[in-house]
Amino acid sequence: MTTLDPIIIDQLDGLLTGETNPITALANASALLNDSMTDLNWAGFYLFNTKTGQLDLGPFQGKVACMHIQPGKGVVGTSYQQQSVIRVANVHEFADHIACDSASNAEIVVPINVDGKTVAIMDIDSPKFDRFSEEDEKILTQFGQTLAAHLDTAALNTVY
Repeated sequence: MTTLDPIIIDQLDGLLTGETNPITALANASALLNDSMTDLNWAGFYLFNTKTGQLDLGPFQGKVACMHIQPGKGVVGTSYQQQSVIRVANVHEFADHIACDSASNAEIVVPINVDGKTVAIMDIDSPKFDRFSEEDEKILTQFGQTLAAHLDTAALNTVY
């Protein structure tokens, strides 16, 4: 298991300083994740749609993905519903897992909270079982907090 380098937090902060478009910020955040981590097959975001009450596919790096996820469904929807980070060593053992890519074997999801509301779920998948460590979870949680500090809910609702 390769642990993520904590320098990614500073890289994200520098990359997003001054950026006002949330879609641009999320796109570059997914590219940074994909470029900085080994053994991934998907890294991106699902955005909470206040009109439909579901999570819609946002910027990502990887193969074709599920476009809409209901809160409480799969790892992403469960993370949204529970408002918590979920690290899954073997997605095939996760009840109600949504297999958007059959090559995925491990997954980690992190809620992105802005102004006290979950606006997105960061979703990272790997073909390698037990890919994500406890240290990865800590760093990715900080990554999510740093990203959230650069997002504006009003701007996100305007664009999305």
